[in-house]
Amino acid sequence: MPTALTIVFVGCTIFLSHYFATLFLRTKIPDVLWLFTLGLLIGPVFGWVKPENFGAVGPVFTTITLIFILFESGIDQRLEPLINSLSGTAKITTYNFVGSCLVAAIIAYFYTDLGVLRSLMLGSIVGGTSSAVVTTLARRFPMSERSSTILILESAFSDVYTLAIPLTLLTAYKVGRVDVAYMTGQMIAAFLLAAMLGIVGAFGWSILLNQMRTLQNTVFTTPAFVFVIYGIVEILGYSGPIAALAFGITLGNIDVLGPPIMKNVISRKPISLNDHERAFFSEAVFLLRTFFFVYIGISVRLQDWWPFMLGAIITAALFLIRIPIVCISVPRDTASKDAAFMAAMIPKGLGAAVLASLPAQQGVPGGEVIQSVVFSIILCTTLFTTVLTFLVDKTMVSSVYGWIFRVVGLGKSKSPEISAATDGGLPSEDLPGVRPKTGKRRKKNNEDSN
Repeated sequence: MPTALTIVFVGCTIFLSHYFATLFLRTKIPDVLWLFTLGLLIGPVFGWVKPENFGAVGPVFTTITLIFILFESGIDQRLEPLINSLSGTAKITTYNFVGSCLVAAIIAYFYTDLGVLRSLMLGSIVGGTSSAVVTTLARRFPMSERSSTILILESAFSDVYTLAIPLTLLTAYKVGRVDVAYMTGQMIAAFLLAAMLGIVGAFGWSILLNQMRTLQNTVFTTPAFVFVIYGIVEILGYSGPIAALAFGITLGNIDVLGPPIMKNVISRKPISLNDHERAFFSEAVFLLRTFFFVYIGISVRLQDWWPFMLGAIITAALFLIRIPIVCISVPRDTASKDAAFMAAMIPKGLGAAVLASLPAQQGVPGGEVIQSVVFSIILCTTLFTTVLTFLVDKTMVSSVYGWIFRVVGLGKSKSPEISAATDGGLPSEDLPGVRPKTGKRRKKNNEDSN
């Protein structure tokens, strides 16, 4: 594509992304679906652009986008709903990874000649969820803050599994044995050490931030520091996404965490981001995610229809197994519509695409099959997720999910006004106990008490 035409396309894409965002507010059709479709059209359908055209810039761009999305999501997370969500997050992350891995591996084992270990390798690659897609959708649909936080944290925490286990299985296939103790130790170290480095980095940066603001044009210094933290953590062999999310959560809550923890260590009070910096990060995330989803669509490969069909079969099974996973893992008082959204959000992202390329690159027999099937799963899960979330929000599909979840007891212990409000699709900020927009509720309670 000529340079001038490329520039025109970039400008038009930015305008279209704003239109798609506005369209989402009116129709609830996620803008992710339109951007993904745009990438499909200019990439695998018409062949105007290929992932190879981006060279080394493509993976770097997608990594930068992921860092921005996780960091910006983290600074918006408050401690109370975060702490309340940790129990549900740990369960749903673990159960979903194990269930998805086994289901995908079993189907691949019976429909391909990959064998047990390579089938498990494929299953572990698609066991997590895409942080970029989940974070975008969870914050745009009417869910309680706790439920959206569980989904966002699940997408980040699942990176621990989807990074450690596929790489360990790949090593095990090459050496001919599986070391369970080593695999477990790698996952624990990847999570804890990455989170600690992100937290320490956030405290250190909050102290330096006041001095940095005395310089000119420093609004980009905070994401630059996040890049440094992410890179260092990745170089050390731990989870960069976890570090970026921990950095954002800590910096976003530094007004609460800073003084009690650090008053005996430092004399300068930590400071947090101002409104101008938060607005800048929000705009940057909007721009980056626009081209991220277009790039994902470009990266999908549709040359061979059999792996594509197998990926579609695995995708259907993953969405079916997600329903009992949600039933046994989320808190009992979760509203049925929130649970329906949770069951509908299991997209796979670029991380899965990168991992799927490793077996073929390292000469593993059947590596091309793994790569093709995973690319198909990425496409199908993204499309299914965007369509299902729309249907849950706007149609009777939420009633079907709701009936299933109520049978197993979800939502029964929640107060009627919360369940009715959530199932009716009210914005999460209008729900009782979920950051009300105004003081009307508090005023009403005071009048009642008088």
